[in-house]
Amino acid sequence: MKVLLIKDVKSLGKTGEIKEVKEGYGQNFLVKKGFAKVATDEVIQEWKKEQADMKAKLEAEIKELTLMAEKLKDTKVTIKRKLGENGHLYGAVTKDDIASALSEGGFNIDKKTIEIKNAIKTVGAHDISIKLGHGIHATTTLEIAGE
Repeated sequence: MKVLLIKDVKSLGKTGEIKEVKEGYGQNFLVKKGFAKVATDEVIQEWKKEQADMKAKLEAEIKELTLMAEKLKDTKVTIKRKLGENGHLYGAVTKDDIASALSEGGFNIDKKTIEIKNAIKTVGAHDISIKLGHGIHATTTLEIAGE
């Protein structure tokens, strides 16, 4: 019996491989537990189509993230904060503040993807790094202005 593996099976093979197995093992374990499908022509064609669709979707997502990284590189985000008597900020600028400022600028960035090396407690320009996913990183300038 030929089966198309949907998930990796430790002693058998990796996802997407077509393997010859005994009838009982294929029906009673692999197919029943959702590790494989019976390898008919229709199932194989459907699998290839799904893989092609997933690849196209991934390429489009990477292209979109690359464009966003280029836009972020040229963007300067400004956050205004109250200053104390000595010219320092009250508290630090947080990732949440930065994500809010970016969303006002039209970027939908999750605060968990923002990387800050040191706490931002001073007025001026600071570089921040953003992990966009799929190994794509963006760097943008954050300007802290006092009120």
